[in-house]
Order: sequence, then C-alpha cells, then structure tokens
Amino acid sequence: MMVSDCCFFPLGLSKALRAFCRFAALCLSLALATLLVGCATQPVEPKVKPTVSDPQQALVFVQQGSLAYEQGDISGAIEAWQRAVELNHNDAATLNNLALLLKQKHRFKEAADLLETGIKQSPNVADLHYNLAVIAELYLLELDRALTHYKRYQALSANEDKKVTGWIADLERRLD
Repeated sequence: MMVSDCCFFPLGLSKALRAFCRFAALCLSLALATLLVGCATQPVEPKVKPTVSDPQQALVFVQQGSLAYEQGDISGAIEAWQRAVELNHNDAATLNNLALLLKQKHRFKEAADLLETGIKQSPNVADLHYNLAVIAELYLLELDRALTHYKRYQALSANEDKKVTGWIADLERRLD
C-alpha cells in the first residue's frame, strides 16, 4: 500500500481540510501584508523644526553673521543669519541680507523663497520686493513674478526709480 492510497479522512473531510488550510494560509498572508504595510506607513516626524521666537538670541546671530561677512566668511555669515532668521522671522533686514548672500552662492530659488517669506511678514519693505524682482527676472526667468514685484517696489518707494520704470516697461512689452 502506498502512502498516497492511504486516506485517514473520508473524502469530503479531506477536501474541507485542504480548503481550510488554503484559507488559513491566505489569512496569514493577509495579516502579514497588513502588518508590513502598517510598519511601512508609520507617521514620520516632520523635518521642519518648530519655530521658537527669540529676538534677543537672534541679535547675537545677526552680529555673528555681520562679523563673518566683514571677514569675508560668506558661508559663516549665511549660517549665522539663517539661525537668526529661524529665531526672528520678522527681521526684514537680516532676511534681505541672507537672501542676497544666497543669490551670491547661486542658490536662487532658496533666496527667492526667503524673500517671499520676508514679504509675507513685512509686505511694505520695498527692498524685499526689489531683490525678489531681480532674482525672479534674471535668475529664475519668472517674468510675471518679477513684474509684480518691480511694480510693488515702485509703489512703496518714496521716489520713482527711472531704471526700474524702464525695466517694468520692458517686461510689459516682453510679456504681451
């Protein structure tokens, strides 16, 4: 007698047992897949640090950045001013200076984003609009954005800047 000829269960029970085993294997597979997917989709901590406002500490970093800049240490100035901006995002002058250094390092998008942040905090600072317009036009080739900020710069400036007036006319002509 061969083992395959030997049946310990009646035929109906054998089929039921095989079906149960397949069902149990499927359930186990689904449970493992669910577990793996659950592990893979755990919430990730945000990379952005929560902002804590500390204007006094920010001033220390502003001074460090200024000293580094005067000594020709552009990277040191950028690092110090970035820390200052993290601690006091309302300091338009530091934001502007940092953006100009980022532009100098060919980090144009980062500089433009920083200037946009500054404009949200201090919308009436003409220099922020001017510098954003220049970066948008010359380096990012975002002519509509440049035109908007040149116009805003002119509106905020005490005296009309003839050079900027010419740039506005040129952009309007190019955009038509």
